[in-house]
Amino acid sequence: MPFENYFDKQFELRYFEMNKLGVATPAIILGLLEETAADHCYAINQSLFDLLKNNVGWILVSGVLEMYRYPNYKEKITIRTWLSSYSSIKGYRENLIFDENQTIIGRAKGLWVYFDIEKRRPIPILNDIKEKWSFFNKESIIKDIKIKIPPVNFSDYKKQFIVNRFDTDMNKHVNNIRYLHWVIESIPEDIVDNYFLHTIDARFIAEAQYGDTVFSLTKKLSTNNSFAHTIKIEGSNTVCATAKTFWKAY
Repeated sequence: MPFENYFDKQFELRYFEMNKLGVATPAIILGLLEETAADHCYAINQSLFDLLKNNVGWILVSGVLEMYRYPNYKEKITIRTWLSSYSSIKGYRENLIFDENQTIIGRAKGLWVYFDIEKRRPIPILNDIKEKWSFFNKESIIKDIKIKIPPVNFSDYKKQFIVNRFDTDMNKHVNNIRYLHWVIESIPEDIVDNYFLHTIDARFIAEAQYGDTVFSLTKKLSTNNSFAHTIKIEGSNTVCATAKTFWKAY
């Protein structure tokens, strides 16, 4: 990659990160992507904890993950991340996931907004961040993650959850990884047991709060093993997130 401002982080997959087949779960991959982004912040002296002291942080508003295979127990992977473009308040973070042979096993892209945590609104990204991260206008995955994903109104599958304290993060809202947990819980068991999550394309629309009851609504799409999803707050029309998933056989 002819660009010096990418950031690499290596991980060795651990036992508790495995599913029953001995491969990493989708939620773990999202967690490692989040950890890589956090370390990229730390590398330029903009630690998420330092930002929090000033009541600012980064909020994911949309993203896509595409996995060709999931890493095995004790396998070492490297996540490479960089920023492909900015506006005044948001930036596109690109990610490639490599195995030990430098083969790409996954790709991800996220649209992140710089956010005032107390006022709950976007603010301009610091020039220091933009200068130190720089940018490289090569995309890891060609996908327009600004396009809206319509909510599910009539579902084939439905699950109910209560938002607990551990569902929320340092930005005082439900973490995006928790939405993935809720999405997967509403998918038929035979799909989860016999197929792996190849692609998830998600939009994060509104915040669920501690104590809320949410519904995870899933609808089968015309393409085999494809689903549309909506996370919605009970007793209101508030849609917190929408997504589409596609599953492939192991």
